Amino acid sequence: MIKDNLLKVQSTIVSPARLIAVSKTKPVEAVQEAYEAGQRLFGENHALEMRDKHAVLPQDIEWHFIGHLQSNKVKYIAPFVSLIHSIDSLGLLQVVDKEAAKNDRTIDCLLQFHVAAEETKFGLNKEEAQALLPHLTEMEHVHIVGIMGMATNTDDEDRVRADFKQLKAIFDWLKNSYFANDAAFRELSMGMSGDYMIALQEGSTMVRVGSAIFGARNYDL
Repeated sequence: MIKDNLLKVQSTIVSPARLIAVSKTKPVEAVQEAYEAGQRLFGENHALEMRDKHAVLPQDIEWHFIGHLQSNKVKYIAPFVSLIHSIDSLGLLQVVDKEAAKNDRTIDCLLQFHVAAEETKFGLNKEEAQALLPHLTEMEHVHIVGIMGMATNTDDEDRVRADFKQLKAIFDWLKNSYFANDAAFRELSMGMSGDYMIALQEGSTMVRVGSAIFGARNYDL
């Protein structure tokens, strides 16, 4: 089932957009099945779960951290994480820089922006981002390569599309104003199982799809 689901989702995504298979709460066996079907990019939202899966799964997997990241958990993923999607404060970015330095790495990161109606979702606004950006010159072991965001959880496709358009506008503003000379600043991570097709239409370069591949989440883990 996982292979069939994965191939179905992959068939809807056109390069240069990439698929992040969201394997959070799923057992190692499910990740391995997707891996054997050709998937190499996986997303997790718990640092310890990601650490444990990394230890036993193939080492060519590219691990993406996609959830809210607590500063005291950065150390568990800093040795191997490929991309952190969810930088939502200067303090967190400084911790990532510190832990990356300990591991003699530079870690790619996305700034997470809040555009959804739900106040419970994390993310920066433009003013907070403007306050954060000047501090990048103080950090040598992180590299901002784009932004991430989530649309409002609603069946109103017009609202979802408007959220994605807002994220694309933020990306364009940052690219033109701060990262015009950085070719690596090119990632716009938006879109999940229920709305990723709209996200792709609005310019997403990374979609984070879990339940459409693996089925419903296992909350009892």
